[in-house]
Amino acid sequence: MRVITGTARGRRLGELKGLETRPTTGKVKEGVFSALQFDVPDARVLDLFAGTGQMGIEALSRGAKSCTFVDRRADAAKLVRDNLAVCGFTDRARVVCGDAMGYLASLREKYDLVFLDPPYADDTLERAVAHIARFDILAPHGIMAAECPADKPLPALQAPYRVHREYRYGKIKVTVYRRDGEETEA
Repeated sequence: MRVITGTARGRRLGELKGLETRPTTGKVKEGVFSALQFDVPDARVLDLFAGTGQMGIEALSRGAKSCTFVDRRADAAKLVRDNLAVCGFTDRARVVCGDAMGYLASLREKYDLVFLDPPYADDTLERAVAHIARFDILAPHGIMAAECPADKPLPALQAPYRVHREYRYGKIKVTVYRRDGEETEA
């Protein structure tokens, strides 16, 4: 697993052992960043369910201002720190070892871009999407990219959130939600 492009292009990232973590495939990562390429520079990013941290690290490599990585596993949090050090991004990153839902409930800041790739086996993704909308953690015009099995329906959200687009990569689907801005009509 390598960083695709940007200042850390080609850097090899460490991976977690075992089957508990399912890294985003290179094809999916490339597709997501192709779709979001103009939204990444200077973005404040949240990589929830970070695993290896590859999505947030790719964003930092492409010019994101900062990234917060959250994972409940101590070995994953350590690996994210190691991967950040390899890429030279420790000064623009924060790693939180803890429960994702608890983290969302305690947030007092807003993000421009949120990556969601939790375990597929339960309803964690649906709950995370609903929490993000309920706590309104996306900045105006912010984006949430949610990865799941292609046949899994994800919730429609109330304004100012909306499904912008869905991308399919074989058995994987990425749903991109956008938050509308704060514009008012004159």
